[in-house]
Amino acid sequence: MNKKTLFFGAFCAASFLGFAQQQTDSTQVEQLDEVVITDSKFNLKRENSGKVITKITQEQLQHLQGKTIAEIINTTAGVEINGTKSNAGQNLAYYVRGGRNRQVLVLIDGIALTDPSQIANDFDLRLLNPDQVESIEILKGASSTLYGTGAATAVINIKLKDASKDKVTANFRSVFGTNQSQDDNNYAVEDFRNNVSVNGTLGDFNYLASFGNQYTDGLSAMSKGTESDVYNSINGNVKLGYAFSKQFKFTAYAGFDKFKADFDDASTFMDADNRSTSKQYRIGIAPEFTYNKGSITLNAAYNDVERVIESGYPAEYFATSLVADLFNRYNFNDKFYTILGVNFQENDMESYVIPFGASTLEQSINPETATFNSIDPYANVVYVSDFGLNVNAGARLNNHSEYGNHVVYNINPSYRKAFGFGYLKGMASYSTAYITPSLYQLFEPAYGNADLKPEENETIEVGVEAGIKDKATLSLVYFTRNETNFIDYVDMGSFVYQYDNVADDFTACGLEFSANYNITKALRLNANVTYTKVEDDLNLRIPEFKGNARLDYNVLKNTFLSLSYQYNDDRNEAYFNNITFATEDVTLESYSLLDFYVSHTILDNKLKLFANVNNIFNEDYQELYGYTTRGRNVNIGFNLSL
Repeated sequence: MNKKTLFFGAFCAASFLGFAQQQTDSTQVEQLDEVVITDSKFNLKRENSGKVITKITQEQLQHLQGKTIAEIINTTAGVEINGTKSNAGQNLAYYVRGGRNRQVLVLIDGIALTDPSQIANDFDLRLLNPDQVESIEILKGASSTLYGTGAATAVINIKLKDASKDKVTANFRSVFGTNQSQDDNNYAVEDFRNNVSVNGTLGDFNYLASFGNQYTDGLSAMSKGTESDVYNSINGNVKLGYAFSKQFKFTAYAGFDKFKADFDDASTFMDADNRSTSKQYRIGIAPEFTYNKGSITLNAAYNDVERVIESGYPAEYFATSLVADLFNRYNFNDKFYTILGVNFQENDMESYVIPFGASTLEQSINPETATFNSIDPYANVVYVSDFGLNVNAGARLNNHSEYGNHVVYNINPSYRKAFGFGYLKGMASYSTAYITPSLYQLFEPAYGNADLKPEENETIEVGVEAGIKDKATLSLVYFTRNETNFIDYVDMGSFVYQYDNVADDFTACGLEFSANYNITKALRLNANVTYTKVEDDLNLRIPEFKGNARLDYNVLKNTFLSLSYQYNDDRNEAYFNNITFATEDVTLESYSLLDFYVSHTILDNKLKLFANVNNIFNEDYQELYGYTTRGRNVNIGFNLSL
């Protein structure tokens, strides 16, 4: 019997004993009165939501110390973030419900963050320091009505920490550990992560300043490499707030994120002295005026990105984006919640490459022409009845400077019925989304196509959730997504390649089952399993089956233990063979990983000591063909609050 059969047999058997699901999947039990915001922009109880929302709270993040943001999100049902188990500088690929990077939208404090210099226009999660994050909400499915372009398979809403209520509070966190492959046994300390923050409240004024860094060495990017490839990042964040009155408050923030990542030659899978440097600077404001039954909010941010590639094919990319989201929340009578808003975005890009036959960098993409803007009015309404029916519906008109107008909409009813043992809830939704062509796809001189139309996605979801009072919940969700106007790199004939909208439609569908069971007050078991079916043309590195399971145990009041398991099915992979000059297909075999975490709090809950052991059995596997993966590794750290 193979590993897949063993795992899923055990998983299903355990699930029917009373696992409990909630929207945190493999993190921790959620209560019904938990508040979520991403699916409506209102603070609504999770029981009134008809969407699958994963919320990872600060308490849960405290039990995931030593992990990156991408690693934490990667345990969510329906999510596969490729690159999280490789060298620290490895590029990340977001395969949510069989989609791609350009179909996932990242929000920081409610503001959409993108990188206009990227072909996929996606935001790089490697830029974020988890020590600066308060909570994470993951909303799966099409959500362009509220959030615009890119919100096709998921919205990842990351909330940064706020100031404490004390006048002065300081926090120090340090983690150090190993960084080695399955073939290494020296356990040298090669991974260092540190963060310091100072924050507080002085009357109507509050402040927060945070700084962090990571330095990781010891592991080559390529499996055949012998020289280590260093990853080094720094992060800074400042947030200031002032309450002018009970009705009006103003928040301003600024931040920078920078990393350097050495990488090897992907064509030969051998060592090379290559380096990628990324810098991000952002500033923003978030004033909010509250009146009798509503509030008016402006979320505005300016983001500047610089990327430099130092290799045999050097390149430099510069991009800026301005996002402003003005919306009015209005609550009629605690049954009708409405949003009326308008969103403005403006992106521009500049790039420098070495043309064929040249020896120095020359401008490739001119920012005077490589720019676009969009102005999107939108409306959304939420109806919460007193007999169990809830409806979330809305529409958005996208006005784009390059391709014109585009309309998206959603309808999401749900019904919850209470019983003596607990409750049952049924959910359904139909929603559409769009993905704007990137500046690179539109304006790159050799391959760009100014006539591109936006990609279109439509998603249908049907689900059921059941709960047993104070004991267990479980849910099952089916989704199907259809993609049209797919933008691909197309052979136009006569050895000419260009980005174009292809005529074919593509479909992805699947099932997500999540469960959680409170065995005792101190012992919790939670898990999820995902089945994803994607057409062959899109089936790259996406596991058909993926499962996560986690056992949490509060041994004593101040001691916490956790054992985590992840299974990834076989995956299809393709690579370019520089000997045959052809793209070849390979199959990456399935693998299983077991991790252990322990923490203990002392000094009146001011000092927490913790340790992780990842890949306990030193599983030998490939996450990406030809690239190194991490073997058994250990890290230890402390968190001090003053």
